[in-house]
Amino acid sequence: MKIDTIDLGDRPVLLAPMEDVTDPSFRLICKEQGADMVYTEFVSADALVRSINSTTRKLHIDDRERPVAIQIYGKEVEPMVEAAKIAEEAGPDLIDINFGCPVKKVASKGAGAGMLRDVPKMLQITRAVVDAVKLPVTVKTRLGWDCENKIITTLAEQLQDCGIRALTIHGRTRSQMYTGEADWTLIGEVKRNPRIHIPIIGNGDITTPQKLADYFDRYGVDAVMVGRASIGAPWIFREMKHYLLHGEPIEPIPAAEKMALLRRQIAESIGRIDEYRGILHIRRHLAASPLFKGIPNFRETRIAMLQAATAEELEAVLQKVETEFLHIEP
Repeated sequence: MKIDTIDLGDRPVLLAPMEDVTDPSFRLICKEQGADMVYTEFVSADALVRSINSTTRKLHIDDRERPVAIQIYGKEVEPMVEAAKIAEEAGPDLIDINFGCPVKKVASKGAGAGMLRDVPKMLQITRAVVDAVKLPVTVKTRLGWDCENKIITTLAEQLQDCGIRALTIHGRTRSQMYTGEADWTLIGEVKRNPRIHIPIIGNGDITTPQKLADYFDRYGVDAVMVGRASIGAPWIFREMKHYLLHGEPIEPIPAAEKMALLRRQIAESIGRIDEYRGILHIRRHLAASPLFKGIPNFRETRIAMLQAATAEELEAVLQKVETEFLHIEP
């Protein structure tokens, strides 16, 4: 599959943009584990134009991540155009526009998935951004605002006409948020539309290598984007790519290797921010990691792991987890 001149190979698997998740360290680890393309966290156009430090830091790219996309969001044309130009200067491989974020603080203000209630402005922003930058521009969105307004089949053609080079579709409406089951039926319908000639990327509830392969075959999408299933489990990309290539599960990845990846995230998070905030940032990965799911009598240790306030405290808990619960030799 190609997005403009970016060749992602056959049946590529992409790391979804996720706020407070897809920082540079996590993106690079996922890339090393097999992700074919990665995306930054959401970048607010308004904040970028105002040069807010916490936002401009999100533009940092390591060449080892490539290909990498910077994703921007906003609700007005001029800030989005200016933000796209600023993002382009940071040197990504493409610019992605977020028309899919469902969280209230974004969508209720008309940005992200809120744009699904104002399609004319969505298209106006898309055309303006496409015209403003030399990089390929892509869009990520949802099926529609709610179940009574699933507009994606028409919207896909309209966005394509604006000049975007690929479209990612999350199989839920905004009103669903992340509840219920993602419906890929309309994603497949968009892909089968003979008038659609840009790559269609499917997103939503891809949690296992088997489901990934099945959805590639069932819906015919050009690529699949994986989000929440990767949190605390960057090795999922290695498992998925192996299954796609060989048609069978990979040999189980040793728990010690998984722990090493989580430790690397902890160290790099602390190094990138500071000890206190770096540990706060990494807790989401620790809380979600399947490495700790289903361990008997783990509750108290889990609480201690998620309440550790220093790197030393956290390391002590991790060592206990290794020896007492995962039986990893020191």
